[in-house]
Amino acid sequence: MALTVTALLARMTACAPQHHGDYTRLTFPAMGTQNTLLFRAPSAVTAREFLAEALRWLADFEVRFSRFIPTSLVSRLNAGAGNGAWLELDAEAQELFALCDWFHWKTGGVFDPTVGTAEQLWNLRQQPLHVPSHDEIMALLTRIGWHNVERAKGRARLTRAGLALDLGGIGKEYAVDHVFALAQRRGIRDVLVDFGRDLRVGGSPPEGGDWRLGLEHPAQPDACWGGVALTDAALCCSGDYRRYVEVAGRHYAHLMDPRTGRPAQSGVHAAWSIAPTCTEAGILTTVACILGVAEGSKLFEQTPGAAGCIWADQGLFQTRRFQKYEIKNVA
Repeated sequence: MALTVTALLARMTACAPQHHGDYTRLTFPAMGTQNTLLFRAPSAVTAREFLAEALRWLADFEVRFSRFIPTSLVSRLNAGAGNGAWLELDAEAQELFALCDWFHWKTGGVFDPTVGTAEQLWNLRQQPLHVPSHDEIMALLTRIGWHNVERAKGRARLTRAGLALDLGGIGKEYAVDHVFALAQRRGIRDVLVDFGRDLRVGGSPPEGGDWRLGLEHPAQPDACWGGVALTDAALCCSGDYRRYVEVAGRHYAHLMDPRTGRPAQSGVHAAWSIAPTCTEAGILTTVACILGVAEGSKLFEQTPGAAGCIWADQGLFQTRRFQKYEIKNVA
């Protein structure tokens, strides 16, 4: 049975908010991960209204855009790939697709939501893993390509049979930015929006000063190798150390390279980005993991307002801007 907004909202609201002085914290499940809102509202009424609005929007967003919900826009586009039928896009869907246009261009095609086609072929969740043959990969590459997502005013369709769209590389980060904006519009300036460790902060935490955020150690995911101090910025991390499978001693990560139709093999184990928005930070880290140290670092350096750090086989690499945020000796 397909999940509904009501069902998803019930899961979220089953979690009770906690109060720490004049700050409110809510941790809840959504989008396949654990999420946290921590904020100081001007009043208790504002806090309740913000939580109600944010959770309702999130439930609706997940139902509309998750590829795991058969009735979502993404699932319906995928199901109709190649059949010529158009589907209507609401204003938010049009905004998401426009962002995909921009980041596909900015990254030279390395960010490509049609990489969902490769994710379906590889299906890293299956056990045992079926490693696709060379012929299967070559056939796959004829279908991957953002140009195969055709759009007209207020509508879209997938032009190639077997094409699969996946907005997972932008959706959660877009949601962080949207909920952050909801908080700002209600006069909530001190806020952390953390959706599955993709996050954005404004103002100050309960202890005052900047938000101090740990950077997870790729070889010891429950420990931090360092940290950053931020305010009014977003922080995202991508890597190959949490979601992967191994077959015959070979490591296959969940990040797919649309240029090869295979899991990324760049030697990068983790990348972190600080940027003005979570959407931008998330895409920068994903693309850096695919491109590798040299091209990933260049992308960070060439993006206004962004800073980056890459943990790779060759060592740890930071852009100059990243170092100004770094905290040493994080416990």
